[in-house]
Amino acid sequence: MHTESLTTTSGLKVKIIGVGGAGSAAVEHMAASDLGQLPLAIIHTHARVLQQRQIENKILIGVNRTHGLGTGGDFELARVMAETETSQFQQLCQNTELIFIIAGLGGGTGTGLTPVLAKAAKESGALVIAIVTTPFEFEGQRRFKQAQLGLQALRASADAVICVPNQKLSKLLDCHTTILDTFQHTNELLTQGLRGIWQMLTRPGLINVDFAYLYSVLRGRNVESVLATAQAQGDNRVRDIVEQLLGNPFLDNGQALANADQVLVSLVGSQDLTLAEINKIMEQLNRRIENGQLILGTAIDPESTGRISVTLIASKNGKAPSNPDSISETSRVSSVPIKGIDYSFIEDTVTPRPHNRFVAPPPQSTPERTRELLDKRSSNSFIRKSSKWTQELLNLEIVSRGRFEKSEPTIHRGADLDVPTYIRHGVPLN
Repeated sequence: MHTESLTTTSGLKVKIIGVGGAGSAAVEHMAASDLGQLPLAIIHTHARVLQQRQIENKILIGVNRTHGLGTGGDFELARVMAETETSQFQQLCQNTELIFIIAGLGGGTGTGLTPVLAKAAKESGALVIAIVTTPFEFEGQRRFKQAQLGLQALRASADAVICVPNQKLSKLLDCHTTILDTFQHTNELLTQGLRGIWQMLTRPGLINVDFAYLYSVLRGRNVESVLATAQAQGDNRVRDIVEQLLGNPFLDNGQALANADQVLVSLVGSQDLTLAEINKIMEQLNRRIENGQLILGTAIDPESTGRISVTLIASKNGKAPSNPDSISETSRVSSVPIKGIDYSFIEDTVTPRPHNRFVAPPPQSTPERTRELLDKRSSNSFIRKSSKWTQELLNLEIVSRGRFEKSEPTIHRGADLDVPTYIRHGVPLN
């Protein structure tokens, strides 16, 4: 297995790993771009899908469990199989400083395996950034709920999670876009986002952000992020860039900028990029950032003639689940409840027992029986022996229980729980 990471001119060792069907497809798309120069790997539980991918470094897990036929959408099975392969994951990630994990959440392999891989990558010493997608609405509630559980577990494992909701992506496309083109747009967006971070760290520019700074910002903060990209050319390219960014559905009309505590901007242009253009773009963004810290990196790309490209990542520190090691545990007891999610498909269904409306009849007793109970109670250590108690039985009429007359009594260990406790234990009332 090839584990050596590419050392760039900046000295940074990086690796891109795709997980599952969506992750492997995205990495294959990246391999056809300028990111193909970086070390790439894909991991899956389905042997046939791996064979179809044109990536050299492939890892098939769970062969002894599923015989290379996938998980059938069972993310818990994927998690269990992944936990037996942590040593292989650590070997894959060794001698690497920055690891990008690409995956689609909602299915079995991507949802269950990705958090385990992220944890192994962090334990190997790398900074881990996960870029993941969540399902379209038409994929159903089950996949959506599984994606939310996987996302929550991943936030506890990776240093930063960039989430790309496919449903919001559909707002950027017209109604005539085919399903194949839609997924191609998703892969291109993931590629642009990763490229933006990579260029910011490695390309020489007007303003540089090195890896040490990114490491100090992200490491150990369980950051959750949103991603937006834009590019334009021509005389009005600055205005077009700003309109594209602020109109991007991933930023929720700019609300994501207002809520962020870190905003990372990578701006790439050709040699005709001016300081005035950078200032105009950043001025518009700064107006929307209320309390967040802005991190700007610029790079010069001689091949981007007349074009400006901007990648924006707005992040806020997320709270990790109480038990990040297990998605199944997260699904049962979530320390960060997900708004609007019904967990009844995972949690055990407990039907509450209706209140018992049985009314117990008065006990059958005699004055002699009452005195006997009082004498027995007077010997108890909780009551002083010098006390003298008298109690008489009230001559109450036995009332019928009506429609509950034929109800079965509640018996527990031979005791009728529908009879008051003080009567069952012979406790006199003062």
